[in-house]
Amino acid sequence: MTDRKGELAANLARVEDRITAACVAAGRKREEVTLIVVTKTYPASDVRILSELGVRHVAENRDQDAAPKAAECSDLPLSWHFVGQLQTNKVRSVVGYADVVQSVDRAKLVTALSREAVRAEREIGCLLQVAFDADASGRGERGGVAPEGIEELAGLVAASAGLRLDGLMTVAPLTGEYAGRQQAVFERLMDLSTDLRRAHPAANMVSAGMSADLEQAVAAGATHVRVGSAVLGVRPRLG
Repeated sequence: MTDRKGELAANLARVEDRITAACVAAGRKREEVTLIVVTKTYPASDVRILSELGVRHVAENRDQDAAPKAAECSDLPLSWHFVGQLQTNKVRSVVGYADVVQSVDRAKLVTALSREAVRAEREIGCLLQVAFDADASGRGERGGVAPEGIEELAGLVAASAGLRLDGLMTVAPLTGEYAGRQQAVFERLMDLSTDLRRAHPAANMVSAGMSADLEQAVAAGATHVRVGSAVLGVRPRLG
C-alpha cells in the first residue's frame, strides 16, 4: 500500500467511526447517512485511491478543477456532486459530469441547468441551497436562497425538463443569528425538509455537515455529509 493510500485509508476509517458513533447516538442506522468526500484542490490520483477504498460519492466546487478531474476519472463508479456557487456560463460544462448539483439557488440557474440537461440527454439531481444568513436580496454570503424562497424555487425545479428535485443543502453560516449554532441550523433545515416533502415527497435528501460538524448534522437527521479535510488532509493555503 502506498503512503498516500495508507493515509487516506486511515483518515476514512476515522471518519467512518465518527459517522457510525453519531448514528448510534442519534438512534439511526449507519446506512441512513451517505458520505460525500469533497476532493476540491486534490488531484485525480487521490480520487482514484478513494474509489479503490470504496468511496462512491465525491464533490467539487470549481468547474475549472472538476471538469478535467472528472474526465480523468470517468472510468470509475462514482457519483459527482457540484457543491460550489455555480455561474450560468459554467452550467454546460458541469452538466457534462455532475450527477447532482447541490447549490441551486435561483431561477436563472434552474433555467440554464434544464436547458443543458435536455441538450445532453441527462437527468440532473438538484438540491436547493438554503442560506440562513440571507440578506434583503434573498441570498446568502456564500450563495443560497432564503428559507422563504424554497417553495417557489422547488416548484420551478420540479417542473423543469431534465431536472430532478432531490432535496435541500446548507452550509452553516459565518454571520447572522445562526453563526456558530450548527445544531440549530441543521435542525431548522430538517424542518424545512419536512415542509418541502409535503409537496415533493421524493425530495428527501438533506446535505449538511462537514469535517468539523458532521456529528451535529447526523444528530439533526442529515442524509448526506460532505467531508473534505478530515479525509484528505488540510489543504495548503494558496499564495
